[in-house]
Amino acid sequence: MILSKPFLSLVLPVYNEAQRLPQAIEKIDTFVRQNEYETEVLIVENGSTDETLSIAKNLSQNKPYLKVYEETQRGKGLAVRQGMLKARGKYRMMCDVDFSMPIEQVSWFIPPNLSDVEVAIGSREVPGARRFEEPAYRHLIGRVFNTMVRWLVLPGLHDTQCGFKCFHEDVVENVFPLQTLEGMSFDSEVLFIARKKGFSIKEVPIDWYFDPDSRVRLIQDSLRMAIDLITIRQNARKGLYDGQA
Repeated sequence: MILSKPFLSLVLPVYNEAQRLPQAIEKIDTFVRQNEYETEVLIVENGSTDETLSIAKNLSQNKPYLKVYEETQRGKGLAVRQGMLKARGKYRMMCDVDFSMPIEQVSWFIPPNLSDVEVAIGSREVPGARRFEEPAYRHLIGRVFNTMVRWLVLPGLHDTQCGFKCFHEDVVENVFPLQTLEGMSFDSEVLFIARKKGFSIKEVPIDWYFDPDSRVRLIQDSLRMAIDLITIRQNARKGLYDGQA
């Protein structure tokens, strides 16, 4: 069965997730079956060196809502962009495969729970959010980086790096083709472009559970992302975000 027009698309970028992917798909399958609206799921395999791709294809059998795409080049931002532009849902949500946010909370990002959605981003910092089992040093580094984000590109947003973000289809078509960053900082760039084009951004408080198997390299990735924030400012001055997608 081919879905004519899904209400929701879930986009999962995956890299070397052979161990966690089966559990993630099990959660997704339960979620899809429990909701009445049509949902499609796009797995974008991102140059893995393990069995992630073959496992994803095997898991997609007998699941008409699940599609698997292969992106041989590395980069989470690249994988998310590909998935967003291939998705067909009215609302398109990127999700980390570890589901550090309970999958049931996906419904908090879309109608009827959240009306007039343009961009809804999961936040671990706004009132109502809860963090579980996160080491203090990880939280501190995250707050330092967010301070840089607010100073340089996105004043007023408290958590731009959470891996759960939902976009209306109009935002996707106008923003993601203009994305230039393909690494970890793509979140900040996409939100910067969305705000520049006049789309509203809503922070949604979530429950978030620390995963000790996180793929984020604190020092290397933080330095790279700091440089990327300056790149975003430079791109804006050059007018790279001014054109039509």
